[in-house]
Amino acid sequence: MLIGVPKEIKNHEYRVGLTPESVAELIQDGNDVWVQTGAGLGIGADDSEYEAQGATIKQAAKEIFDGCEMIVKVKEPQPDECAMLREGQILYTYLHLAPDPEQTRALIKSGAVCIAYETVTDEGGHLPLLKPMSQVAGRLAIQAGANALQKENGGRGVLLGGVPGVNSGKVLVIGGGDVGYNAALMAVGMQADVTILERSNEVMEKLSYEFGVRANVERSTPAVLEQRLAEADLVVGAVLIPGAAAPKLVTRDMLGGMKDGAVLVDVAIDQGGCFETSKPTTHADPTYIVDGIVHYCVANMPGAVARTSTYALNAATLSHAKQIARHGWKTALKADKHLLAGLNVCHGKLTYAAVGEAQGIEAVSPESCL
Repeated sequence: MLIGVPKEIKNHEYRVGLTPESVAELIQDGNDVWVQTGAGLGIGADDSEYEAQGATIKQAAKEIFDGCEMIVKVKEPQPDECAMLREGQILYTYLHLAPDPEQTRALIKSGAVCIAYETVTDEGGHLPLLKPMSQVAGRLAIQAGANALQKENGGRGVLLGGVPGVNSGKVLVIGGGDVGYNAALMAVGMQADVTILERSNEVMEKLSYEFGVRANVERSTPAVLEQRLAEADLVVGAVLIPGAAAPKLVTRDMLGGMKDGAVLVDVAIDQGGCFETSKPTTHADPTYIVDGIVHYCVANMPGAVARTSTYALNAATLSHAKQIARHGWKTALKADKHLLAGLNVCHGKLTYAAVGEAQGIEAVSPESCL
């Protein structure tokens, strides 16, 4: 199969779909790989490193999209990229369609076969291709939040770890999954006063065992959430409904009960955000203030640490890419129900029910496309 790796064009996105090492594995498997010039510079890999592994360097994204059977990316295709997709072409990347009807319409119009990293499952019902970026984003959320708390950035002027004689900052993590766990891990490491809100008994038990007295784990209810918001210096939104729009857990009215200069970091912004006042921002302009509360809502947080993120992502995504390239998408998806769960759009049809529910459009079963 001829596989293409275009340069990412989303604002301040430095990751790349395939590392040189991943390219080498695909070529050893009998595939050809085209890489757009400069695609790997954000992770410190220049064109010569890709060429050394057998890749062909192409100057323009259009060459990649026009010539290749499968496109491997990181972030959702931007409008210009959607317009270059064609009928039957395979797109393998993050999509996050639920809050993005424009992208959904464009992908349906393209006729491409679109497999989303974030909805591929495993035997345990987890999301293994989303997990590495959730880990990165959770850890980055504390770094970004700590920076936003500084007075010159609009924050309260609070040091999360405090100092002798001064209390630590209070961190509230909403959701105890991969993002929430990693956010809490970093916040605890910075000696902050950490509370995690969660609804699952199983997850609460696991978190309580993991953190012990280092973090408070509480059942999330509307009353508890409102109380903890009022106490928090930094709030991390870490909720996820796979493939669906994130629930709006924090309303604008709730901001009125928070401390002036407190910070909200919405890691769920890819799926529309879990704060009512959230809107996507970029690394170039990451924050804004609503009712005295600083909002950090960067939609591609892991792009800030592109090398770590790309290598972590490839470790999770490459095996499926090899199966698709080796057997073709239909055979690969027939053989692996967990990879089939990643099929979001196929030959002009939406194939992921949660996206259809979020956007009010009809979705067909992914099996019907096989």
